[in-house]
Amino acid sequence: MNWDLFERLLSGVNKYSTAFGRIWLSLVFIFRLLVYVVAAERVWSDDHKDFDCNTRQPGCTNVCFDHFFPVSHIRLWALQLILVTCPSLLVIMHVAYREAKEQRHRAAGGDNGRRIYPNPGKKHGGLWWTYMLSLVFKAGVDIVFLYIFYHLYRNYTLPRLVKCELSPCPNMVDCFISRPTEKNIFTLFMVVTTCVCILLSLIEATYLIGKRCRECVLAGSGESRRHSQDCSLSSAEPTGMEGQQRGDKPRLVLAPSNGKSLAAVTRHWLQASRGQRHYLPAIPGSTTKT
Repeated sequence: MNWDLFERLLSGVNKYSTAFGRIWLSLVFIFRLLVYVVAAERVWSDDHKDFDCNTRQPGCTNVCFDHFFPVSHIRLWALQLILVTCPSLLVIMHVAYREAKEQRHRAAGGDNGRRIYPNPGKKHGGLWWTYMLSLVFKAGVDIVFLYIFYHLYRNYTLPRLVKCELSPCPNMVDCFISRPTEKNIFTLFMVVTTCVCILLSLIEATYLIGKRCRECVLAGSGESRRHSQDCSLSSAEPTGMEGQQRGDKPRLVLAPSNGKSLAAVTRHWLQASRGQRHYLPAIPGSTTKT
């Protein structure tokens, strides 16, 4: 295994994950992958060689072993780990695609152009859906493999003794499994860690959906607030000639002029008042004809 490449992949997944995703990654790497590589592989290395049956009939041991162990635990766990970690690599590939597209856009339009992705690793748009689908896929894979293990090995445990009467066995023979207690401990440990990983994936998916709904609600409330402000500004009281057309109280503007023009302005204001009583201050030096 190329550990340098594996380390770079882990750092990339850790960079674009949430807090729950980082916990999930640590759990998968430490309690599942390392346990599988360091300990579990050695425990199941001699399962076929040490599967003993109390008969010398050729082929009987192989047939009984294939019947009770159609798929080895090690191979199922390897396939499960591969399928579980692949969606995280798809998220990294999506971010890399965004970064490459942003670089091509900047090269074509220059540094002064508008950026397509201000933050390529931010979970918005298509990346949000990619991350959400990866969570659903990881939880689904773990659930399916839990069902497979339960279907093949009832209650996730291995018996110490199995009885086999398949052909070409001459009669019912007793077969003994090597290290059943140790294998049961590792099996239950892997089952528990898988359940915890499923729970973390569901919690992270719920967190992302809740965060997205909160952002949508806040954006909607902000738009409604701006709309109400625009409406209040548009319904404000008009001034000038528009106000006079709507029946508002006309305003008297006294311009410095002679007495005759001042009297004409006063008469015009009285006609526009539409029967409303107004009290005008006495203007010295102005005379009107009656």
